[in-house]
Amino acid sequence: MNIGEAVVKRILELCKENDITINKLSTISGITQSTLNNIVSGRNNSATVSTIKKICDGLNITIVDFFNTEDFLNLEQELK
Repeated sequence: MNIGEAVVKRILELCKENDITINKLSTISGITQSTLNNIVSGRNNSATVSTIKKICDGLNITIVDFFNTEDFLNLEQELK
């Protein structure tokens, strides 16, 4: 799994945990729905730290909470 895939998986997990849609997440995070849809669909594989921070703020979690998962701990090497 690469970092883009891990970000998408984490966003979808957080939506499920909070029983919200991507649309609702975009509203509470102040991120446009198109931006969030592009991230989740894989059209944008490089979500910025600023965007992830907005997601965290909308969900009232820390950025550490966002990245503190096995998927991020076990990311494959990006440089080969």
